[in-house]
Amino acid sequence: MLVGVMIEPPSTRPRVTLQTLADALGVSRTTVSNAFNRPDQLAAELRERVLALAQELGYAGPNAAARSLRRGRSGAIGLLLTETLTYAVTDPVALALLRGIAEASEAVGVSLLLIPAPDTAQPAASPATDAVLSAVVDGFIAYALPTDDARLQVVRERGLPLVIVDQQPLAGSATVRVDDARAAASAAEHLLALGHRQVAVISLPIRGDDRVGLVDLARQQQATYWVSSERLRGYAGAVQAAGIAWAQVPVWECRANTREAGAVAARALLAQDPRPSAILAASDQLALGAMRVAEELGLQVPDDLSIIGFDDIPAAARAEPPLTTVRQPMLEKGRRAGRLSVAGWGSQAAPDVVFETTVVVRGSTAAPDYGRATVQSKGH
Repeated sequence: MLVGVMIEPPSTRPRVTLQTLADALGVSRTTVSNAFNRPDQLAAELRERVLALAQELGYAGPNAAARSLRRGRSGAIGLLLTETLTYAVTDPVALALLRGIAEASEAVGVSLLLIPAPDTAQPAASPATDAVLSAVVDGFIAYALPTDDARLQVVRERGLPLVIVDQQPLAGSATVRVDDARAAASAAEHLLALGHRQVAVISLPIRGDDRVGLVDLARQQQATYWVSSERLRGYAGAVQAAGIAWAQVPVWECRANTREAGAVAARALLAQDPRPSAILAASDQLALGAMRVAEELGLQVPDDLSIIGFDDIPAAARAEPPLTTVRQPMLEKGRRAGRLSVAGWGSQAAPDVVFETTVVVRGSTAAPDYGRATVQSKGH
């Protein structure tokens, strides 16, 4: 035990610093700092003395924020999310992206700080923006944030590198994405080529106000979620090119990207007259929920109803029947975003990385039988 050091009650104890330890041990401040930051520079016995005294005085170590400022690097990147952490680690698409980012950061010894904000209607000053303002990171990755998310402005004011994934490009920020409009159009074109003309759409959230239900053109044009806006634009372009008025296509907005939300949407859309012969779902989770409802209603997929999703999550291929979908490389998107965030892009223009997508045709889509659909509709 160290002698000559009086331990005072916490209420009266002065703040312990590196200099406090150095004075008590009769060594330099640098020596004490090395005990925490560069242990290879000290003899084992001396380091043990420093750490023992630090523990006795209740000193946990140098302030992380101050240390990072001195070094010019924190060794961490911040990931801004719209949803809760629970969603991020359970949703197949978000999880694949998170895994890719984690792989890229771990490869170079960089930590990942998750900053969720499930309430997207955040004011300029809020716990969510405060978390961004105080985050000790070298840069940020923003994933699928709405265009009016106040945290984006805070990031830009801090002047840190920003990589955005699946949202509207911003000047000076790197972008990692797919061409959602073109990918969605290819999904619609697949159904149209099969002969479908009575189609319906199950959309991801369009704005961050938790609205659920059928949406008109005005709301679609007011979208703040870039991915939803672009996929709807792609569907609309393909449908209109086939001579179908987009305003006549029912679009159901979901509150969340879950199978339960997809089931609610499908139940409402399939109750319409005429009943849709095909559903364009903006995600596989929504599509799988729609398939479940079709089975509950006694509809055969694809004989009575064709369904196409988006993402190609593992469950899509395992569905019965297997789900036709648009494949996008979420894991690789995460890896690329992570690499850009930890490495930066120097003096070059911020990169815009656009990955290819592919329509994967499986058993959930087929040519429509409108005669059969009419009989089925009357039966329900």
